[in-house]
Amino acid sequence: MAAMTMIQALRSAMDVMLERDPNVVIYGQDVGYFGGVFRCTEGLQAKYGRTRVFDAPISEGGIVGSAIGMAAYGLRPVVEMQFADYFYPAYDQIVSEAARLRHRSAGDFTAPITIRMPTGGGIYGGQTHSQSPEALFTHVCGLRTVIPSNPYDAKGLLIASIECDDPVIFFEPKRLYNGPFDGHHDRPMVPWSERPSSEVPQGHYTVPLESAAVFRAGSEVTVLTYGSMVYVSDAAARESGIDAEIIDLRSLWPLDLPTVIESVKKTRRCVIVHEATRTSGFGAELTALVQERCFYYLEAPIERVTGWDTPYPHALEWQYFPGPARVATAMRRALEE
Repeated sequence: MAAMTMIQALRSAMDVMLERDPNVVIYGQDVGYFGGVFRCTEGLQAKYGRTRVFDAPISEGGIVGSAIGMAAYGLRPVVEMQFADYFYPAYDQIVSEAARLRHRSAGDFTAPITIRMPTGGGIYGGQTHSQSPEALFTHVCGLRTVIPSNPYDAKGLLIASIECDDPVIFFEPKRLYNGPFDGHHDRPMVPWSERPSSEVPQGHYTVPLESAAVFRAGSEVTVLTYGSMVYVSDAAARESGIDAEIIDLRSLWPLDLPTVIESVKKTRRCVIVHEATRTSGFGAELTALVQERCFYYLEAPIERVTGWDTPYPHALEWQYFPGPARVATAMRRALEE
């Protein structure tokens, strides 16, 4: 076991799979010689060569389109969108081709593609480097959508994604790359080495793609969240003194619904937290699922804490970012009903 940042854990996952499976190839903009804008692929080209890890032109549609062809003929491409905000030119290829290939070929072909996307804000990236577009993928049947919150899960989930025969959209909360972030931007960053979840096995292991985790056990209110908001929600619970049970969804779709239902039935209250915009965000789907399956257990309306329905602002980043104060306020509202 070694203490790793999320960047190192992701790199380790790709290293393991490149060595383990000769059909794995990794490519995208600047991921080869340069090692990626966040250095997640640093050193992999030097180790495995330019036929296994290589740079691609600035053409997201071309990157994903070529990956579909490779996957149909037996390869397992792992491609990177430099920022999640850049996937839009490839959306048609992802939805119309990759997600439908198994169905339209009656199972003769699959698309075992992993599309890595750094997601979310908190780095002063402004409107074109801070988006959280996960709901645009959870809506599409045939895709899996994954968001880890710590190094251990990041490596295990990425290996499981690469081994999966379905296309996987693998979101990486870039504000968590080098340490957990609780939403207090004016405080020193806590390194991953101070968290048990930074202890990562060197070799091969997987975290099941359809499994949520109880990040924090509690009895008063259930918080359903993922990515950076796991730590924001934890800070809100600690600072407010509320005994919240925080569920780290990890896999947005398929969703570990039994874990969600068990927690909500226990606490009888639910708060949903995500960084993406509110309207038609994944929190709306979670709200519907909880209401449908836990209606007679709920003792208060379901609360949502999200980003605002605006482009991600640069100058007012921390007014947009759902911080601990907003989450704590929602938890108090749920308890007061």
